[in-house]
Amino acid sequence: MSEAVFAAIETGGSKILARIAQSDGHVLAHGRWPTGTPEAALADLTDFIARSLPAGTPLRAIGIAAFGPLIRDARSAAYGRLLETPKAGWSGANLRAALAARFGVPAVIDTDVNAAARAEWQLGAGRGVRCLAYVTVGTGIGGGLVIDGVPLPGALHPEIGHIRTVRRAGDAAASACPFHDNCVEGLAAGPAIARRLGAQRALADDPAVLELVGDYLGDLAATLVLAWSPERIVWGGGVMAAPGLLGWVRAALRTSLAGYGVGEAARAGDFCVLSALADPGLEGALLMAQAAA
Repeated sequence: MSEAVFAAIETGGSKILARIAQSDGHVLAHGRWPTGTPEAALADLTDFIARSLPAGTPLRAIGIAAFGPLIRDARSAAYGRLLETPKAGWSGANLRAALAARFGVPAVIDTDVNAAARAEWQLGAGRGVRCLAYVTVGTGIGGGLVIDGVPLPGALHPEIGHIRTVRRAGDAAASACPFHDNCVEGLAAGPAIARRLGAQRALADDPAVLELVGDYLGDLAATLVLAWSPERIVWGGGVMAAPGLLGWVRAALRTSLAGYGVGEAARAGDFCVLSALADPGLEGALLMAQAAA
């Protein structure tokens, strides 16, 4: 019989990624689809996994890195169920349970940012520290914290994108968040940036918007320093690819902390760094699947 394989899945606001890999990390198949309905996602993933397994090769486990909010407590009867989410049609969906039932193997789930934090800690830009925060800035803003590779436990999971921030003077733009007028996600995530820039313009094309977004993200970083005291913050997501943005985040973080002593570690040059992995959420999902088996 061939070596057992694992399935890794990442569900995002705009796309779903999947990977079939062996225990040594060798990738056998990749999949990618736009994020449609939960029913379409289940059909696509079921077909992908079934046709990607080599003949006679058992599937050992499935790991899922998902957008939230979701129930991540494996002791709950509703483990994996999505709660109220801005993503139309996904509230109440439970992709984890459906895939576990379809393939009869362990299926584990965590937030995409917790999975990414674990992967960056073990394989990427977080190597060498014990306490690592990961922040993604894309369609939304999310964050995870791992301590020695283990995500922060709790009643649910962190939702740092919805932390309230102080609007900069003169910023009257409508929030892109349907729940909050002044949260970081509503003011600095991808949809908010698109509203500020208009069509066909990139963040790097407007220095004023670039600085404003960096300010809001720097405030968020300062909040994480004060609340979590991580040894490093790794930044990922499409928005962070904008040239110069990380520099504004670093500057705003220092300004926000204003020299307060608990921020000593934040003054290090490698405190705020960009993600080192191309798909950290998917890498984390694979690590979760391997651990579950």
